[in-house]
Amino acid sequence: MTKDTFVTNSIVYIGVDDKTIDLFESQYEVPEGISYNSYVILDEKVAIMDTVDKRATEPWLENLEKALGGRKPDYLVVSHMEPDHAANLAIIAEKYPEMTIVMNDKAKNMIPQFFDMDLSARSLIVKEKDKLELGKHTLNFYMAPMVHWPEVMMSYEESEKVLFSADAFGKFGALDSEDEEGWACEARRYYFNIVGKYGAQVQAVLKKLGGLDISIICPLHGPILKEDLGYYIGIYDTWSKYEPEDDGIFVAYGSIHGNTKAAAEKMAEILKAKGYKKVSIADLSREDLHEAIEDAFRYSRMIVACATYDAGLFPIVETFVNHLKSKNYQNRKVGFIENGSWAPMAAKKLKEAFEGMKNITMAETVVSIKSAMKDKDIETMGKLADEML
Repeated sequence: MTKDTFVTNSIVYIGVDDKTIDLFESQYEVPEGISYNSYVILDEKVAIMDTVDKRATEPWLENLEKALGGRKPDYLVVSHMEPDHAANLAIIAEKYPEMTIVMNDKAKNMIPQFFDMDLSARSLIVKEKDKLELGKHTLNFYMAPMVHWPEVMMSYEESEKVLFSADAFGKFGALDSEDEEGWACEARRYYFNIVGKYGAQVQAVLKKLGGLDISIICPLHGPILKEDLGYYIGIYDTWSKYEPEDDGIFVAYGSIHGNTKAAAEKMAEILKAKGYKKVSIADLSREDLHEAIEDAFRYSRMIVACATYDAGLFPIVETFVNHLKSKNYQNRKVGFIENGSWAPMAAKKLKEAFEGMKNITMAETVVSIKSAMKDKDIETMGKLADEML
């Protein structure tokens, strides 16, 4: 067992990196893999903090046995019933029949949905601010419903000031992956695509945790956080309020034959020439859709450039906009570029879509291109750029 395995002298990391997975939840690209985090608290009583995905069962059991050193666990704390964290609940319950399963009522009700087993006789059902004494360590439980499932709860270990935060503060990427872009990039993509819809619920949990003295955050995915915790908590506050992280503009486009692409690229060029320091652009047909969702939430403004298709939106743009709506996109300014060879309709359809979103300001200037971009269209783009300021 290496030094890096120890979160503290008494808390051991027993999670597993998965570098073989291609799509997390069968939809999110994870080129750097994912970590399934699990922990053991060693005290007079021993507590396992969650299990891992079935893809990682064998190495997790090996890590667990090494950490236990011949001891038997007294408790398994279930923070979250999603299969990437609870898939091995039945296996570990059978392996240690005297172990008590600690969970809340909602988690207890979910167990029969996943497993053909009755754990009621060996369950300890906990509620908000209940405590579990392990010896020198004491766990305090905080319910975190809809962050991002209804049964989620967090555990705060008061002697070493450790927050076991469930999926909150997690990120994509295995722990041994090179992360040149830092924590925020893949944490942001993770947050807005998985947790993003539930900003109000995240705000409620942050208020609960506000009075705690936290020194370490142990999430169920991603690195253990031990420094600059104010940054991580602060950025979660920003994200969950749907406030822009950066004052910049995101240009997202869907182009059939390349003419709308040329217009979007020209728009980005004009924006930069007019002094926008941060301009990001994405071809929605070819770039990761979920990174585009991330950028839409990251920046304060967005321009959507879309070809008309079957008298509506180009399909990938329609998918993008529907994703934004489902994740509660709000508090932004948006502008539109449409293209159509005989009956441009994209701007009309985009306006209808964004009118259903909260606190969206739409630019009055609309760039309407007939097939290929002309000088008059470039002039209108300049007006749109000025209005977006």
